[in-house]
Amino acid sequence: MKRKKLPIGISTLRKIIENDYLYIDKTKIALDLINGDGEYYFLSRPRRFGKSLFLDTLRTIFDGDKEVFKDLYIYDKYEFEKYPVIRISFNDGDFSSKEAFHKTVYQILVDNQENLDIKCPSDFNMGGCFRKLIKEAYKKYNKKVVILVDEYDKPILDNIDNKEVATIIRDELRNFYSVIKGADEYLKFVFITGVSKFAKVSLFSGLNNINDITLDKKYSTICGYTQNDVETSFKSHLIDVDMKKLKQWYNGYKFLGEGVYNPFDILLFIDKGCEYRNYWFSTATPSFLMKILQRNNYFLPNLENIVKDEDMLNSFDVDCIELETLMWQTGYLTISKVSENYDGTPKYHLDIPNQEVRISLMNSIANFITKIQRPIQLKDSIYQSLIKTDFDSLKVSLKSLYAAISYQLFTKNDMNTKEGYFVSVFYAYIKALGFDIVCEDNTNKGRIDITIKMPNSIILIEFKTDGTSALQQIKDKKYHERYMGENLPLFIVGIEFDTEDKNISKLEWEEIVF
Repeated sequence: MKRKKLPIGISTLRKIIENDYLYIDKTKIALDLINGDGEYYFLSRPRRFGKSLFLDTLRTIFDGDKEVFKDLYIYDKYEFEKYPVIRISFNDGDFSSKEAFHKTVYQILVDNQENLDIKCPSDFNMGGCFRKLIKEAYKKYNKKVVILVDEYDKPILDNIDNKEVATIIRDELRNFYSVIKGADEYLKFVFITGVSKFAKVSLFSGLNNINDITLDKKYSTICGYTQNDVETSFKSHLIDVDMKKLKQWYNGYKFLGEGVYNPFDILLFIDKGCEYRNYWFSTATPSFLMKILQRNNYFLPNLENIVKDEDMLNSFDVDCIELETLMWQTGYLTISKVSENYDGTPKYHLDIPNQEVRISLMNSIANFITKIQRPIQLKDSIYQSLIKTDFDSLKVSLKSLYAAISYQLFTKNDMNTKEGYFVSVFYAYIKALGFDIVCEDNTNKGRIDITIKMPNSIILIEFKTDGTSALQQIKDKKYHERYMGENLPLFIVGIEFDTEDKNISKLEWEEIVF
């Protein structure tokens, strides 16, 4: 069977179909949306997840280009009536200031005017021009108007570490999007996509009829590739590839339905000779997350046990940025399972989605919070020490790690007066090595700070500061008894820090023999 070309970086449906690129058919989902009860839809997905291509699929449907869909699901199930379409994309543009934002929006509106053969008065403000465009399109074509908005929140996210500019842009966008509510009588269908889910009062005030399908099981695979897609449509591209390993590396994004792969990962994985790399993560290192993490003195092991209710999962605004919520919305965390609150409402358990994100994210965090130059040798020595359970060597490596951290980082971070900063650094480095870690591991007598489940052993670690015996606590509380039935060598390790020297003062260990 002939292998189709890969649509890397292509988000125009017509180009994919006419040039015989591989296309995963999403037109059944598109048809379900168009024929559904709602007219206003919102979808949040991480970057490079196929949102732009799905939006272009909708545009092509509403343009009435039936022949583009000849071999696709929707072809004989839809009338393909042509409607005027306004396409607003914030994928590109300068949003560094209010003036730059206005200039970008005006250019978007001018492009739409040209496409629809409509002119707006040059002295109209941004919202007025948008409103005029909708009304004139309705009158000119005698059809209700379709509005498609791509990356609606990017102007804000581009300024997320500058609250003043982000707030200004947010308010400008709120006024801009309010035009949609006032134009309801002229509209047939509205679809808005983005990465984050800002509270409605922040950006969509008054759009109470918008249907948020982000966590709707019916649309869980609206973007991304399913396991079946990978095993069938990409079969000829993935000969001799370990599908279990591929899934561990790149699948795992869950939106209350079937898990999916990020399309960007699969396409680049194939294109680069099936080598396991951080394709998606490397496209945009999350510097804004790092800055929020540092500003909030975030205790990194807390990433292991995140539970949110629906309001907290969806609540995000410039004035209140919660790290875990932002990480979920941007794709660095995903929903691992759902349970019930005491009142029957759902609560969502969040986890890092896959191996690519786990290793890449923790590497970025480790490098950011320590600022160590060329850390690869140090990471390798820590890795070898743990694999060989050579704790004397581990102590030397860890002392080198903490000694290399700039003094300024300690003076700016008051966590060093406790165990928090030291443990966060240790956690980031160990997690970046790909080891299976359990933080605050519960036993019937207390909680183990960190458990590392190695391929050939189990290591329990307790941290203390300034003279408190960490190893003795493990012994006194018999934390190790939890793992007596594992039939693996079991080691207990106590690590003590000196907050004056800002380094390890003692590392003791024992092997538990049952």
